[in-house]
Amino acid sequence: MTTNNISDKITINFDVQKIREDFPILKTQVRGKPLIYFDNAATTQKPIQVIERIQKYYLEENSNVHRGVHFLSELATKEYESARVTVKNFINADSIEEIIFTRGTTEAINLVANSFGKTFIDEGDEIIISEMEHHSNIVPWQILCEERKAKLKIIPFDDNGELILDELENLITERTKLISLVHISNSLGTINPIKKIIEIAHSYAVPVLIDGAQSIMHNKINVQELGCDFFVFSGHKIYGPTGIGVLYGKKDLLEQMLPYQGGGDMIKSVTFEKTIYNDLPYKFEAGTPNIEGAIGLKAAIDYLNTVGLDHISIYENELIQYATERLSQIPQLKIIGTAKEKASIISFILENIHPHDVGTILDFEGIAVRTGHHCTQPVMQHFKIPATTRASLSFYNTKEEIDQLFNAIQKVIKVFS
Repeated sequence: MTTNNISDKITINFDVQKIREDFPILKTQVRGKPLIYFDNAATTQKPIQVIERIQKYYLEENSNVHRGVHFLSELATKEYESARVTVKNFINADSIEEIIFTRGTTEAINLVANSFGKTFIDEGDEIIISEMEHHSNIVPWQILCEERKAKLKIIPFDDNGELILDELENLITERTKLISLVHISNSLGTINPIKKIIEIAHSYAVPVLIDGAQSIMHNKINVQELGCDFFVFSGHKIYGPTGIGVLYGKKDLLEQMLPYQGGGDMIKSVTFEKTIYNDLPYKFEAGTPNIEGAIGLKAAIDYLNTVGLDHISIYENELIQYATERLSQIPQLKIIGTAKEKASIISFILENIHPHDVGTILDFEGIAVRTGHHCTQPVMQHFKIPATTRASLSFYNTKEEIDQLFNAIQKVIKVFS
């Protein structure tokens, strides 16, 4: 997924029109025009296979899990745990004990900050994040550092939107207890060299958490090959339902960590004198889980496996290269984030036009983009801008839609000229 070598484009036999038939919402008319959905970094649309699978659960399988001995409860438990196996295989975790279902990426990071923090962080310890993190990978660590009197340290990035890795080893000390880093920036599209960073961190015996909210849908993730200690992502970013996410953690670390929440299912026994916690992964899944969310996530992963992430990655690479070429032809437009390694995200500003105005006019053309600081205010502060307009692409988008975005931006410029 690079944008720096247009001549190396690989064309594959990818039937995008057939793919689009799987996404009913793409037939929607917005203000009398066909919907063009370029807000995929915020959430992706859902294929009919996911929608019908969730419907089937409520029509035929609805029950609580892990408790009942009746048919429906056993069926729901079987399907819920089958989803865990699918996730394990999808990211190549070593065992299902390493797969914790959460509400999403944000809760997964908060779980680690809370639980890992209580277990391993003392006064004077240090946690390293980067300047390009989403707020969900900043605030939990700030809260933890305040509670434990620890210190938060920041890896800076340059004006291309690439991390300055030389600074990383300068930041690591004997008090460094964790590095938490975004894989793909949601506001710049930068793909960070996480394997190299993990290798550096591990040479100092520092564990690493990878925020995969923006990478899980673009690249094949192999947590054992990466060697990361934690990997987190959300179901709704990967064509699944909202309210479901995943924390992958190495078993030896998870076993040492204290529970995140107390309640049903995370215990083996309770007396007023003592509670014995459940085994992994249930120790971290208190209360009734998002059963239909996990089953819907399984359907989404099954769908992606059918399409093929390798094909998706190649096609999306073509799209981002094409979009970069087209938008770069507009003199009044400046792309924010020009890293050599980028995913399907283009953030841009237009001369003397606020991004909210850009987004509003594009909406009248049926084009959905995201405007604002994208929950990455430090990134905006780096570039000394209040906000950007962000077009984030998916494998159901087309070059023709990018052409319509190009034309719509010309209309925006004309309105404000």
